[in-house]
Amino acid sequence: MKVVLFCGGLGTRIREYSEAIPKPMIPIGGQPILWHIMQWYSSFGHRDFTLCLGHKANVVKEFFLGYRREIFTDCVVSNNGEDVELINAPTDDWRVAMIDTGIWRNVGERLWAVRHQVQDEEMFLANYSDGLAEVDLDWMVDEFKASGKIACFLAVPPSVTFHLADIGDDNRVRKMTPAATSDLWINGGFFIFRREIFDYMRPGEELVVEPFARLIEDDQLLAFKHHGFWRAMDTLRDRQLLEEMVEQGRMPWDRRETLACRMIAE
Repeated sequence: MKVVLFCGGLGTRIREYSEAIPKPMIPIGGQPILWHIMQWYSSFGHRDFTLCLGHKANVVKEFFLGYRREIFTDCVVSNNGEDVELINAPTDDWRVAMIDTGIWRNVGERLWAVRHQVQDEEMFLANYSDGLAEVDLDWMVDEFKASGKIACFLAVPPSVTFHLADIGDDNRVRKMTPAATSDLWINGGFFIFRREIFDYMRPGEELVVEPFARLIEDDQLLAFKHHGFWRAMDTLRDRQLLEEMVEQGRMPWDRRETLACRMIAE
């Protein structure tokens, strides 16, 4: 399937980085988080990407125009650098369409701007490009395809530390519940759409507001509850947590080793 990645936002909540580079290009373990996300989709066989660019679009373009796989994997160099042999490296074989969708557009406007890239596809994938997760994408696609619905997203518990207060009419507090353990679910930013999604969209609308409201009214929207690993990189603290996971070798989103073993077995 084709994968639409939203890469044009300003990233105001992580301004320390996003003033210089777009949020998806913020590094995690030496590589942009966008690269990690693309590797994850690629490990499931989805290698045709459309990047919706905006803020600092030139930074993303420069990365892919100068992309060298040997920088991101083990390799053997000989003949004074003339020959490079990759060691057990899955082939990226990416097709990357980089479309400048403007600086101030919202996610819905960006998807609308690249509709010509996916309008002939029965289904396509989409992602906010600012979070990592350990998800069985094959299962998610199969479930969505069997449902016949038009749209779905990954629902995750909020990764926040505040507590929810259950307050009675007399102002007495009946219960305090950590948000992370409550029965609250938020949009995790991993989507699957059928091409009919564009029938529910209008120019200028935010994707998860008016279009999703129409989908809900027609019973065409699903959410898959996910209890496993998920982390959005919204703040500098989020980036630090992901960086620590890489340094400790705990990367549940990284399927490259599994994919390499599968390729060797085949």
